[in-house]
Amino acid sequence: MTTYASGKIQTRWATLDDLPALKTLINRSIDALQVEFLSPEQIIASHAVMGLDTQLVEDGSYLVAEYDGVVAGCGGWSKRATLYGGDHSSDLRDPLLLDPERDPARIRAMYTDPAFTRKGIGRLLLQQCEQAAADNGFKTAELMATLSGEPLYIASGYRPLERVEAIGNGVNVPLIRMQKILQP
Repeated sequence: MTTYASGKIQTRWATLDDLPALKTLINRSIDALQVEFLSPEQIIASHAVMGLDTQLVEDGSYLVAEYDGVVAGCGGWSKRATLYGGDHSSDLRDPLLLDPERDPARIRAMYTDPAFTRKGIGRLLLQQCEQAAADNGFKTAELMATLSGEPLYIASGYRPLERVEAIGNGVNVPLIRMQKILQP
């Protein structure tokens, strides 16, 4: 197991034993960090289109960030075609393997616990996922950002490609497809 450290933040690759804690963190993140950007109905609908895809954990490409030993964030990258969505959003999932010469890697399921925002956790997870994708031969990365995540991704060099609306429980949830050229 590889562990990275940055000050009080340590990251490691997630295991299946982490799933309960990660699901709790993700739900807290969706509920709290979207409040300034989405209506209450859209936040509820977000749970239908967002969440943890355990395929990332099984592929060994999902990181857990701990701040002073407490699970504070998570995020991953993928060599599969799925751009976003969790285990429950099967209509969004595509396990097709991507070609690093032609396709962008996917940055997936990036979440910070609301108690740990503005501590560099999201940025560190993003950088480590980008590095792992580049180490696996990918030249670009693509992600589907929430409105609350967009500022971090823009500051990290991503550019918007299109604004879309996902439908969860019959409610439109605004998202932004973004892309970045990775450094080898």
